[in-house]
Amino acid sequence: MYISEITTTVPENVKDRMPLEQEVYKVFKKKGIPFERVDNDPAHTMEECAAIDQVFGAQVRKNIFLCNQKKTSFYLVVLPADKAFDTSGFSKKLGVSHMSFASPEHMMKYLGTTPGSASVVGLLNDVDDYVQVIIDKEVADAEYFVCNTGINTTHLKIKTQDLLKKFLPATYHRPRIVEL
Repeated sequence: MYISEITTTVPENVKDRMPLEQEVYKVFKKKGIPFERVDNDPAHTMEECAAIDQVFGAQVRKNIFLCNQKKTSFYLVVLPADKAFDTSGFSKKLGVSHMSFASPEHMMKYLGTTPGSASVVGLLNDVDDYVQVIIDKEVADAEYFVCNTGINTTHLKIKTQDLLKKFLPATYHRPRIVEL
């Protein structure tokens, strides 16, 4: 898998990038969030992200987009890449019955991303606050946070505290930190 050198700058061809990625860099600049960036071949699975983990020295986080049975409540769950996820146990923990994976259409509508590219940066598209953010405690306690830019060919590394205290507040989302 191709992975570029790490850089700390916005891509030279940023105007050719997806609108969500362009917005991420604007918010990072406005909020003073330093980042490291790599461009890479498409990383569709967490196994493919392992090579990116090695370059950054930090783990790309797994993002799961769920909804309730009526498709009226949506959840972006962020957890360590190697942590198994139990939908049933998670549903019980949140007190929501019959939780399932949200459709690609809902993912595009609320996060502006497609399956394989779900990311917390997609919360910039959720201006009406439909999506609840659930972050595993292990992720919240880590020094660094790695995610894609809404497309699985660019990944960013930031301090987790910048995610929690600068980026998420800029999206008007309050994360719920839970031990999963």
